[in-house]
Amino acid sequence: MKAREFDKKFDEGKEDISKYLDTSKSRRPHQEQKRVNVDFPLWMIHLLDKEAKRLGVPRQSIIKVWVAERLEKA
Repeated sequence: MKAREFDKKFDEGKEDISKYLDTSKSRRPHQEQKRVNVDFPLWMIHLLDKEAKRLGVPRQSIIKVWVAERLEKA
């Protein structure tokens, strides 16, 4: 399919164009993840778990959001 035809289908919005895309090598720049280990005092873990339960999300989500908020302010 030519780019012009693809653009037209996209602009019209009448058809799902994802079938025309090869996403096998897709990636999100600057979103790659790397596992790190962090040791927290037990009292922090308890408070993190309490807040995570209140919000209905995993502990890791709370940590990621709070760290991201802090880094955005830096």
